[in-house]
Amino acid sequence: METTTLAAPAVTPVRVTIDDDATPIVRLIGRTLRDAVRLDHATDVLEQTSGSVVVRSHSTPQVATVTFGDGAVTVTGGVPVSTDVTITVDLDTRFAIVTSVGDAQLADGLARALRLPTPDWRDAAGRFFELTRAVKGIPDVLVAVATGPGGREEVTFGTGADTYRLVGTPDALAGVFTGADFLFTALERGLRVQGTLAQLSTMTAASWKVRYDV
Repeated sequence: METTTLAAPAVTPVRVTIDDDATPIVRLIGRTLRDAVRLDHATDVLEQTSGSVVVRSHSTPQVATVTFGDGAVTVTGGVPVSTDVTITVDLDTRFAIVTSVGDAQLADGLARALRLPTPDWRDAAGRFFELTRAVKGIPDVLVAVATGPGGREEVTFGTGADTYRLVGTPDALAGVFTGADFLFTALERGLRVQGTLAQLSTMTAASWKVRYDV
């Protein structure tokens, strides 16, 4: 007797689209949600949610709208006529919600999707190094040094004479290397850098690249 094996249906990844001429907040949300898809994070929210969320910055006039529906997520600038919930977030603290007005479940779902798991700082450093190779003037060598109660650990990527070093806690390093934190915000909170001013400018551009996917 012959048996038939049925293949599982192919799963189509959630589509995340943004404006063609996207503002920084739109790019930041779009990049974060694309990373969520890549990491298979909060897939229930991304696949099954429907509705729209206005996202406002708590410290700047920046605003974006995230619309869910039919297995897709669209991030646009501005505010539509009708929305389900408005949240105000701290963009410098990984989308921490400051206020929320409207559909609490929808707000909590988007907040969960935007709170990506923090990867190992070494893995994050390696991915950052690869993603930023095309940035003009980027140093040949990236040295990341993690410090904490367990001591000091260092990893190096690349070869050459032009070296740039970042020193901080594992969380601070992972935050910058993944784009969850902007470089200057991390510097204000204790991250240390060793390099020239020209290298700092270049590393700022690299930070923008991974944070805003530009």
